[in-house]
Amino acid sequence: MPQDPHPPSAVNGEQLPQPFPDERGYLLTEQVNPNSQNLDQLSALELVELFNREDAQTIAAIAAARQELAQAIERTAVSLRQGGRLFYIGAGTSGRLGVLDAAECPPTFCTPPELVQGIIAGGAGALVRSSEDLEDRAEDGAEAIAHRHITELDVVVGITAGGTTPYVHGALQAARQRGATTIFIACVPAEQVPVKADIDIRLIVGPEVLAGSTRLKSGTVTKLALNILSTGAMVQLGKVYGNRMIDVSVTNKKLHDRALRILQDLTDLNREEAGWLLERSGRSVKLALLMHWTGLSREESDRLLTQHQGNLRQAVLSYPPPPNR
Repeated sequence: MPQDPHPPSAVNGEQLPQPFPDERGYLLTEQVNPNSQNLDQLSALELVELFNREDAQTIAAIAAARQELAQAIERTAVSLRQGGRLFYIGAGTSGRLGVLDAAECPPTFCTPPELVQGIIAGGAGALVRSSEDLEDRAEDGAEAIAHRHITELDVVVGITAGGTTPYVHGALQAARQRGATTIFIACVPAEQVPVKADIDIRLIVGPEVLAGSTRLKSGTVTKLALNILSTGAMVQLGKVYGNRMIDVSVTNKKLHDRALRILQDLTDLNREEAGWLLERSGRSVKLALLMHWTGLSREESDRLLTQHQGNLRQAVLSYPPPPNR
């Protein structure tokens, strides 16, 4: 493999981010929640009720960040349409959530595994075993960006609940220097941890029920944000028709049943006819629908979809083609 022209220790002469102060009690995610001061004295039902009240803040946090999330969806869709990739990068809970969202894209939207990727400090082993000590190395984050040959076509989403993870900051700086679109997701206000990124998403949910345990509200709101980002981008790429999962990967009985029900719902076919059409299409719901609505063969439908970058609605609206003038 050729040597990467961007060394991870310094990018274009710019040094990697300096470590944050060891004392981080000023961070919102590290503060003590006054509503749970007597946590260890609560009954099981009182615990559930407290968590339920606190978790309501995650919905409000998403609403407050809706403009930034919309920008992230639009920028990501443009990049993916142009041949770019989407990367999530984080450590601990934040890294695991990114890997989870990336792993769910292929079965949901039939995307190639390399289109959406999750990067976690410590690699695959960190998914099941605590490796939080590895988050302190900014150079490792920069190296992860270099290893994947990030370019200006790509989108890199740095996820860090407390906002200070050096691994994430090193990765974002390296990605920014390469011209990639950078998105920052944190659960602390910008004045506590300022950052250089194209889109800065702050999901403010307040102190955790268990002080400092950001796998709770912070993890929940991050999962919501990633769901919105990836699904929104895929919708804009035409991988959805109405609210149907038309690019679903038909790989098991449940998904086969879902594919058949989508075909039945959107056409006048019974289940047996839908099954026959699905097989003729090569088990592609999108192709099956286009074949049914236009009368075109599988090969012709595939070509028409390609002309419209996989967008079924646009392909349908373009058929029959306008007469020559």
